[in-house]
Amino acid sequence: MHAVIVAAGFGSRLRAVSPSKPLTPVAGIPLIERVILAAREGGARAFTVVTGHEGDALEAHLARTALAGGLSIDCVRTDDWSRPNGHSVLSGAARVGAQRHLLMMADHLFDPALVARVIASPAAPLVLGIDRRLDNPLVDLDDVTRVRTARDEHGTRIVAIGKHLPDYDCYDTGVFAVDGRFHDALRRSIDAGGSGSISAGVEALARDGAARIVDVGDAWWLDVDDPRALAQAEDALAAGAPGLAA
Repeated sequence: MHAVIVAAGFGSRLRAVSPSKPLTPVAGIPLIERVILAAREGGARAFTVVTGHEGDALEAHLARTALAGGLSIDCVRTDDWSRPNGHSVLSGAARVGAQRHLLMMADHLFDPALVARVIASPAAPLVLGIDRRLDNPLVDLDDVTRVRTARDEHGTRIVAIGKHLPDYDCYDTGVFAVDGRFHDALRRSIDAGGSGSISAGVEALARDGAARIVDVGDAWWLDVDDPRALAQAEDALAAGAPGLAA
């Protein structure tokens, strides 16, 4: 399956460590490189990376990574990387089209098994890998995207999503499977004056019951958004966390 990776933003909370968040070393290997290698192990076969801030350096590194590892990595530069992340998604959509594909963030590390579960989920406009471990010690409650779900005759759907959602039952792991229907919902949300975020696109689908979930169980994942999370990632590497092999 093809994977689109959003890697365009400024990464302000890691600026003290690295000028480019995706190129921030995690025990010597850039964050985005670890994302790509774990995704490939989980079943991704080709990659489109949406770049923006420090785009020249990131694209040059990815070209070297592709050559050295025999990987299919294509880059597309978003017009204005300061806009919400949904605009980066649509930049990637213009390249990959309406086919079902993975959508991932450049700053989320994960067990390859998480990606495999999302790929294996029943097809829908959007399927999000969610974590129901509300006591997960790796989750930053001030920054994580929260999700509320409900059962229906087709399985489990997303009811609401957001960073400050007061009533929730799981967390967004940052790994999705989407198709052109999600892109259309995101465009409609933007045209209607929405925020332009990925979550706004998810909400647009959720109103029609078309945003689904897959529970990732005990699969390891971590949003590397600040120096504390970076230290957690390197501790996990030392402990042999899945998906972080050197």
